[in-house]
Amino acid sequence: QVQLVESGGGLVQPGGSLRLSCTASGTIFGWDMGWYRQAPGKQRELVASISKRDRTSYTDSVKGRFTISRDNAKGTVYLQMNGLNPDDTAVYYCNARYMDESWWGQGTQVTVSS
Repeated sequence: QVQLVESGGGLVQPGGSLRLSCTASGTIFGWDMGWYRQAPGKQRELVASISKRDRTSYTDSVKGRFTISRDNAKGTVYLQMNGLNPDDTAVYYCNARYMDESWWGQGTQVTVSS
């Protein structure tokens, strides 16, 4: 059973930064990883992804502000978030995919407010 644990969320002022971490219970080598978010009353959306070959992709609203990266040896994927604004407020979830399997973390709350 794969476990994903997110950390790094919190309350930040507009314009601030946070770095989210997602650590797996084992290696993430060969896995495709992603960060999703879900705001109240909205559907969960893919924010950023990084493939097993380190190809990255971002939703338009975060391009130029967020950066996804991975450390396979540590079993960890990161989401560096800069220039945060209130529209980024959501629960952020880590997702891991390998072959036909998919796993989710429990989520970490990010709140952007003055």
